Amino acid sequence: MSSVGQGTKGSSQARPANNGNVVKRLQSELMTLMISPTPGISVFPSDTDITQWNATLAGPTSTPYENLTFKLTLSYPSNYPYAPPEVLFKTPIYHPNVDMSGRICLDILKPAGQGKEGAWSAVLNTGSVLLSIQSLLGEPNNASPLNGEAALLWDRDQTEYKKKVLARHQEPAEMEANAA
Repeated sequence: MSSVGQGTKGSSQARPANNGNVVKRLQSELMTLMISPTPGISVFPSDTDITQWNATLAGPTSTPYENLTFKLTLSYPSNYPYAPPEVLFKTPIYHPNVDMSGRICLDILKPAGQGKEGAWSAVLNTGSVLLSIQSLLGEPNNASPLNGEAALLWDRDQTEYKKKVLARHQEPAEMEANAA
């Protein structure tokens, strides 16, 4: 499985050894996502860097997030798929497993292996990651919250929880208007 030097041909800059493999893997994943899209999930790479993607998730039905839209970013490491992408919510979200900076606590987003608590595996892909995040919206892991208040409210008062969700949420169009 030697890929040393791959991606350095014709370039004086040193690039990650697996960069060519990463690009091929991401192109394949993008093609799969375009051919077989998942309802409520869209994703596309940035115009300038195939390792930086933007995603949109629709809030799952019958959850406090129903009819809400969320923007996320995915950043793929040079050793993807052997390490997970970094995924962040860009849309402000109130959720037990998401902090105020948009970082997500989800086992498949953590590296696996000896001495590590994560469940990332190279068989996972962008589609499965986004589907897991969408599922997490309706089924939080309150045993491991990043937002303790949200975890307590989820369990104790769904009406108040929904109020907090709506107070924190901004639709993508609102976010763009506020940024301008």
